[in-house]
Amino acid sequence: MRWKYGVIGLALLSACVSPRLLAPDDQFGHRYAKRAPDGRVTLTLTLPDSAVAYWRYPVPIDTIHVRPAPFHGTRNTVPVELLIKGSLPDACSELDAVTQQRAGTLLRIQLWMRRPQRKRCRPVVRPFRFYLMLADRFAPGSYTLKLNDRVFTFEIHKPEK
Repeated sequence: MRWKYGVIGLALLSACVSPRLLAPDDQFGHRYAKRAPDGRVTLTLTLPDSAVAYWRYPVPIDTIHVRPAPFHGTRNTVPVELLIKGSLPDACSELDAVTQQRAGTLLRIQLWMRRPQRKRCRPVVRPFRFYLMLADRFAPGSYTLKLNDRVFTFEIHKPEK
């Protein structure tokens, strides 16, 4: 019986250290539609109510996961998605808009939230996740991402043949 559990344990260990297995948050295309196991709710951009006046602020960001697609065939570039995790500060705030600019290996992204101007909102921290597909495709190399004035670096690696 010990032998059986030893083989299962070795199989699980080898699966954990395999370079091809990624955590779900690091896998391109993997998404949680509503609430993720970490308790964060997946948010999307929504149109504001045109009858309401809003304050707009940069979204507080906790972490970013850079999720490049796998390379296929002879293509030298891949699409990249960001998984942005943050927290909205109250019960009324919503994601509002995003802008993207790219100059070579520098990406500037601004993610905005909105809050109604004449509404009292209960202060409650609301952790979220937001998936953002970047506008361009990316070749292997090093990149700098400036998101709401925070700087992150990442690399795109092409698998060895």
